[in-house]
Amino acid sequence: MIPVTLPFIPPKEDYDILLHGIWKRQWLTNMGPLASDLEMKLKEHLGVEHLLFVTNGTIALQMAIKALNLKGEIITTPFTYVATTSSIVWEGCTPVFVDIDPKSLNIDHTKIEAAITANTSAIVATHVYGNPCDVMAIEKIAKKHKLKVIYDAAHAFGVEINGNSIFNYGDISTCSLHATKLFHSGEGGLVITKEPKLLKELAHIRNFGHSGPETFHNLGINGKNSEFHAAMGLANLNYIQAIHDKRKLLTERYDEKLKTFKAFKPLWHKDSKANYAYYPIVLENEGFLLKCIDFLKLNEIFGRRYFYPSLPSSLPYLKSKPLQWADDISKRVFCLPLYFNLTLEEVDMICRLLLRVQNN
Repeated sequence: MIPVTLPFIPPKEDYDILLHGIWKRQWLTNMGPLASDLEMKLKEHLGVEHLLFVTNGTIALQMAIKALNLKGEIITTPFTYVATTSSIVWEGCTPVFVDIDPKSLNIDHTKIEAAITANTSAIVATHVYGNPCDVMAIEKIAKKHKLKVIYDAAHAFGVEINGNSIFNYGDISTCSLHATKLFHSGEGGLVITKEPKLLKELAHIRNFGHSGPETFHNLGINGKNSEFHAAMGLANLNYIQAIHDKRKLLTERYDEKLKTFKAFKPLWHKDSKANYAYYPIVLENEGFLLKCIDFLKLNEIFGRRYFYPSLPSSLPYLKSKPLQWADDISKRVFCLPLYFNLTLEEVDMICRLLLRVQNN
């Protein structure tokens, strides 16, 4: 069987060395030395000023909304994982969906201003598949209307624009370190900001709002992560270049073999390079997509309709709202298998099967 993804697992001896230290110290959570070390190493690796290691990417989004004290309406994308939207609703705000650009699949910045009202407090945009949004255009709109900006950069680990980390844009960026991501800590997330004041607010929020053993600074939650997850992150970080290189090789093989396949890949930001987090394709129509899915399944190959269905038409706690491109693209998009242990021969087989469907 070939799944859509498998987590990268470091050599067990690498992890065991770190586990030995955990057993010796008996410090399992509450920002132990491994969690602190991971934060420092990630700041250096990513080129960011301030970063917090938290429980997961969803908690990261909720913390970001809380730290910015957002109220009312938040403009966001309909083409993303449900956590982007549910975090907005969970924090008592109202998501206002703006359609996507049909080429990049990110939020269409040209449609944002028309959605702004007196109740709008922020923009929450996703770098879909790690592909950067038009951050300059969004920043200009946000400044003009005095809005906050949060980027859901769950897929964007290691992505840069002109050599600057994608995490350095917006008031706050968040990232997922879930096991399915190209860099992971088993479960985990990151909150990144350039503002020291915001960092302090987020740090308190992560630890129940504590400012001391018996004092509290603000309303908080338990957003801390464990030493075991930090150990996985530290072990994996040693292999990040190898992970990137292998995924790049596999992606280029897909590109080569699918030249004549009737589908397109999202248009990547012109000033950025891909991090090879996913291999999404958009097919001609849903019928063709379903035929491809069925034929791949017959051969024990499982991709993913990611993201499907479009959020405004599928969430029971929100009023349905038709959006031309989000509705259309979500019915035609498909992510092919991509992970470190996938072989070139397996990629070749997947491509042969897809071309067979097309040619029959």
